[in-house]
Amino acid sequence: MLYGIVASVVALLLTTALTTLVRALGLRAGLVDRPGGRKTHARPTPHTGGIAVVAGTVTVVCTGYAPLGPGIAVLLGAAGAVALLGLVDDLRPLGVGPRLLVETGAAIAVVHASGLTPAAGILAVGWIVLITNSFNLIDNADGAMGLVGVITALGLALCAAADELTGLALLLCVLAAALTGFLTQNWHPARIFLGDCGSLFTGFVLASAAVLVHTGHDPLPGAFGLVALTVVGLADTVLVAVARHRAGRPLLLGGTDHIAHRLRRIGFTVPGAAVVLGAVAFAGTVVGVLVHRGALGPFAATPLLLAVAAGIWGLLKVRVYGQAATGTSRRAPRLARPRG
Repeated sequence: MLYGIVASVVALLLTTALTTLVRALGLRAGLVDRPGGRKTHARPTPHTGGIAVVAGTVTVVCTGYAPLGPGIAVLLGAAGAVALLGLVDDLRPLGVGPRLLVETGAAIAVVHASGLTPAAGILAVGWIVLITNSFNLIDNADGAMGLVGVITALGLALCAAADELTGLALLLCVLAAALTGFLTQNWHPARIFLGDCGSLFTGFVLASAAVLVHTGHDPLPGAFGLVALTVVGLADTVLVAVARHRAGRPLLLGGTDHIAHRLRRIGFTVPGAAVVLGAVAFAGTVVGVLVHRGALGPFAATPLLLAVAAGIWGLLKVRVYGQAATGTSRRAPRLARPRG
């Protein structure tokens, strides 16, 4: 436990310093999101923050003396491949096909190492790809992705520690600390963005960890626990998919129609929208952890899921199409490239 605390503190300090460095490098190299169109931030802002999060996490985890186990090594390698994919996408936009191909291959590697049955493995691969992109898509407001990522990582770390998956718990704690270091410069008004590199890396690690901690548990509680722990990303994806289907708009087109954008339209500030997402993530994490540990039955997650469904229904009534976006802090994501 002491080692985990020390490693997390080191990751926090290292990533904070690296974020400052990659911000300066991003400005110098012109790796920035520029205002205009659907992008509503006020000044050119580097999208290189993910490099700091990935470097801080991997450096601390790989240079420590705590044994991680072969499964964590595979997870880190696969997550590194996804981070590299995101970095390439940040530099030169990729299509949906190459992204899904790399993400699926990385997910297969993790699932193969987990020892799941073929049938369960297929579902797990699909889940990892879905959640990876769901977390990527909530990276659309200052502080939102980082805050939700920190809360989810800590909840999954509790599940992993309870199951004596010490290597996985350490990785998740270090990731949470790295995201916290990044948040010091990503909170509104953001001085740096996470970029695809960081959001895909974070989403992939969290999605894979959720699968690993539920491996070997009863399927029904496991399914409810997975949904509760990742409820924010799933809710945002469902909201956008339903809204665009009803409006006859392309599913993969960027737009200011995500949860954070809609919250801004009904009067929330940018930090307020991030806090709302964080609060929902916290509620989901608490329920997910308690269901995972058996302190609550699987159907105890039903009130949370009904409340989230009601929230989605209400937010669907917020008019977002046919208007200029107002008040959001930054770019609008899409699956092919979350920058619009």
